Amino acid sequence: MIIDMSYWTRVLNRILYVVLILIGLAIALKLSVFYLPFLIAFIIYLIIEPAIKWIMKKTNATRKTSSIIIFIFVSTIILGGLTWAIFTLFSEASNLLQDLNIYIEKAYNLFQNFLQNLDFGKLKLPEQIQSILQNSTSDIIGTVSQWVRNFLSSLIDVVTSIPSIAIYFSITVLALYFICVDKIYILDQIEHHLPKTWVMRVGKHIRDLSKTLGGYLKAEATLILVSFIISLIGLYVLKFIGFAIEFPLLIAIGIGFVDALPILGSGTVMIPWAIICGINGDLKLGIAIIVLLIIMSIVRQFLEPRLVSKNIGVHPLFTLIAMYTGFRFIGIIGMLIGPIILIILKNIFATLIDGGVMKTIFDRR
Repeated sequence: MIIDMSYWTRVLNRILYVVLILIGLAIALKLSVFYLPFLIAFIIYLIIEPAIKWIMKKTNATRKTSSIIIFIFVSTIILGGLTWAIFTLFSEASNLLQDLNIYIEKAYNLFQNFLQNLDFGKLKLPEQIQSILQNSTSDIIGTVSQWVRNFLSSLIDVVTSIPSIAIYFSITVLALYFICVDKIYILDQIEHHLPKTWVMRVGKHIRDLSKTLGGYLKAEATLILVSFIISLIGLYVLKFIGFAIEFPLLIAIGIGFVDALPILGSGTVMIPWAIICGINGDLKLGIAIIVLLIIMSIVRQFLEPRLVSKNIGVHPLFTLIAMYTGFRFIGIIGMLIGPIILIILKNIFATLIDGGVMKTIFDRR
């Protein structure tokens, strides 16, 4: 039997190419976490870049002048919002942590009452299943309460580390300033110090990836921010007019985080919350939450077509797999990072995917 060495050399080269890209991607993700302030600055830059161009167009000002105007405006908002958020989060998280046992007991009693009101005879459930449902309540609520307790403890540790926050904030603001003002210079320097072959071969992929991923991050960050602001204002309004909402900022952060997850959305939190309020007897609060959800959905449906220029082309099933994989590897945050990694992989391996991964690697041509 004659072994076609040239064929297997091509196959090994293609496999090595894929492996090296995956290793490079893993290193890039590690570096992005390490240099998180610069990544945050870049995402903010993507959001405010249209405003800079708008000022340049309307006033004929230079890029530096336009960037400084927007930079001062955005930095002031960020500083004010961060200061308010630190004090409010510390207050709400501390109060919730102190009263957590009371809320756990309420949740336990609510769940037990719900099970007692079920007619197991009509459902024809075996007695063993009924026993498991009734006895597992404490385990479920205990696990959830431990997650909440750990999250609140971590949150308090973060918001009380003022020196670290000040350093991160300063670096992020400075990075944002330099990216906005010296964008052209930075791009020229990168091209100047890289080999021309790298610029020619990798440049197109980087531009495509920046356009796809950058557009996705920009659109999602804007939509999440809008949902967060609407929910925060709405919850504070409901609190001021007398509804029983004790932790509006924490709840708005939770809604914003869930809204950031593809496939899911703010309704995943707000609909069950409204139902629980109705079951608990507070029907007015349940209706108010639904009204707030409708307002958020209308605003999102209005903004989304204008922010998301085109579909990223990822089927919801693969997005769900990416969310689950991210959750299994790094926890809750992985549900947000998983789809982002999926978009990156889809863009990098577009040629392989279009031609069929295994077919392209093992094709004899």
